[in-house]
Amino acid sequence: MTLELAGVGAYAPQTYVTAETIREAWGQFGGDGIQQTSVTGADEDTLTMGYEAATRALSAADIDAEAVTTLIFGTTTPPNEEESATARLASFLGLTDDVATTQLTGSANAGVNGLTLGLDAGPGETALVVASDAPLGAPDSDVEHAAGAGAAAVVLSEGGTGVVTDRATHTATYPGTRFRPAGESETRSLGVTQYDRQAYREAVSGAVSELGADTDVDAAAVGGPDGKLPYRATGELGVDAETIQAGATVHELGDTGAAMPLLGLTKALDNGADRILVVGYGSGSEATAAVIDGSVPTESDRDGTVELSYGEYLRIRGVVTPGEPDGGGAYVSVPSWRRTLPQRHRLVAGQCAECESLAFPPEGACSSCGTLDSYESVALPGTGTVEAATVIGQGGAPPEFVEQQARDGSYVSAVVALDAPDGGTVSAPMQVVDTDEKPAIGDALTATIRRVYTQEGVTRYGTKMRPADSRQ
Repeated sequence: MTLELAGVGAYAPQTYVTAETIREAWGQFGGDGIQQTSVTGADEDTLTMGYEAATRALSAADIDAEAVTTLIFGTTTPPNEEESATARLASFLGLTDDVATTQLTGSANAGVNGLTLGLDAGPGETALVVASDAPLGAPDSDVEHAAGAGAAAVVLSEGGTGVVTDRATHTATYPGTRFRPAGESETRSLGVTQYDRQAYREAVSGAVSELGADTDVDAAAVGGPDGKLPYRATGELGVDAETIQAGATVHELGDTGAAMPLLGLTKALDNGADRILVVGYGSGSEATAAVIDGSVPTESDRDGTVELSYGEYLRIRGVVTPGEPDGGGAYVSVPSWRRTLPQRHRLVAGQCAECESLAFPPEGACSSCGTLDSYESVALPGTGTVEAATVIGQGGAPPEFVEQQARDGSYVSAVVALDAPDGGTVSAPMQVVDTDEKPAIGDALTATIRRVYTQEGVTRYGTKMRPADSRQ
């Protein structure tokens, strides 16, 4: 018995650059069929985007994080080449310590492979599959021109409303279609057009033909490195261009790698599709196909709201920024940071055992009654209001935040009255993201996870706040 789809979530950053902007800078644009590409913020990466998609999927499925028994994370661009990203993602989401985790990487097919792996998690299990990607290429390359960013997540459980009726995989050997050598951050392609098309068509058509299923579907969410290859394979897939369009996000988000087919699945479900073909493609060459029947609840946030100039695009990509000043900023060792992860990742406050006042972080003497270190853990819901705020302009950032400021510009720092679950508030200083304007006192905020800074090569992640209406 396999699990079913119970909820799907999607996320893309609010910043984007248009094809026309890149064309004006370079005299050409190599992202075939793409109108604009989504761009991660200075404090975003595949982990933070994965968190955003996963929280939406869990909300859509109406399933608590503690119920998740299996976590699968697929990406071609993990934050580190060696280190489990799933451990951090599990901490962000508040999953239990015994959750089974799997990380898939090295192929843009990792998202759909993760979906098919999650289906077999077992009776009574709840699987959370997260695909998140942000490819990077050389500035003048077709890979970079097409490169986008985004994440999608799927909750699988018994009794879900979406059933995978058929699935199949096909592999063929086509080296050099697209690759990233060990130790490098930029993906390359040899750019042999006919060779690349042959590899793509053979892989995706092989997977679909092995399905043994009727491909009379409402939408086809098909992965691929640009916005034209899926349309070139309509004959092999047994669908028309309109069906591809119904599951395509590449035109407005760019090449989102492992996340692309699941982002397309979310779009198709958002638009009422009941029968969807999902095809993942990884260069090299492999493809995995699945047919999904049924309406599945979704929560999506894919629309960009901030258009970048080319100079801003280079800055936010980190191409023309100075890095952290010599000497660094306030030093917090990794072991010390780890001890505060419940507060930084999940807003766990302390309630005084004597007077029941809240403290955040829960350390030292109670500010109300003076009792020393006698706190019970209380998880805050992640909402609050502004008590005071200021904008940190150029030159005003502490050293550890100089790189963020150089890439993203001025940022907002606020004192936030964090809501308690049973009424009352507790105050804490927080960065406010998704805005460069100072919020007014009393404005509503909601929590998210972002990169804080990197020291000793280790990125610290933590809670930041954003305007409650910024991602509606």
